[in-house]
Amino acid sequence: MNPVDLAYESFGESIGSPLIILHGFLASSRNWRTIAKRLSEKYHVLVLDMRNHGVSPHAEHMDYPVMAHDILWFMDKMGLQKAHFLGHSMGGKIAMWLALHYPQRVEKLIIADIAPVNYQHSFDPIVDALKALPLDQLANRKHAEQFLAAAIPDVSFRQFLLQNLLLKDGHYYWRINLDIIHKTAHHIVGFPEPIQPIYTQKALFIAGEHSTYIEPEAVLDLFPKANIIEIPDTGHWLYVQAPDEFCQVVDAWMAV
Repeated sequence: MNPVDLAYESFGESIGSPLIILHGFLASSRNWRTIAKRLSEKYHVLVLDMRNHGVSPHAEHMDYPVMAHDILWFMDKMGLQKAHFLGHSMGGKIAMWLALHYPQRVEKLIIADIAPVNYQHSFDPIVDALKALPLDQLANRKHAEQFLAAAIPDVSFRQFLLQNLLLKDGHYYWRINLDIIHKTAHHIVGFPEPIQPIYTQKALFIAGEHSTYIEPEAVLDLFPKANIIEIPDTGHWLYVQAPDEFCQVVDAWMAV
């Protein structure tokens, strides 16, 4: 299991155990800058780019054990014995796997709108749409958005995905390796069976009111001391839809 050196952004003063933020699938650290800056008023916040995301290296293998070892490698290089973790979606699954297998490296655990289960949906249609984008024909980002409109009708989601589309020397290219993403996406939808059956410490799970990702029974099976809090009028992207409420919930949990 060969770890990669993860790129990261740092916010706040380097005092005490940091709060490490782990982003979701097809996202990056830049999606969390607003939240990280707000939380950095009280905590040292490190926002990581997972392998095959953001500006971190690309690698053929991508599943939760491998990505968790990337984080352990990062912590060891930074001289961190323990850290607080906040993970959303894919990042939440990474944090859960890490907590189940390496609880001694985790202080506070916060999971945003995801559960330790195998979901039934597939990312294939989304990745296929991105791969089909004719990069050599694009005049601008708006042009790319129009190409994706039929396959990805949600405007905000299209714009989110297109943050991975970059322009260099007059040519557009994908920052992410879509072939690797396509090959490994089934690992992201799933969740590996834990060797250690439960996480015995307290944990916070934050759910969006209109999201269906949190499954309380599955959460409590592996995290029996979990506290599940729902943020009203939000969906899966709760930290974007209600940043004030999200930061308040995180801050209250961190202060306990």
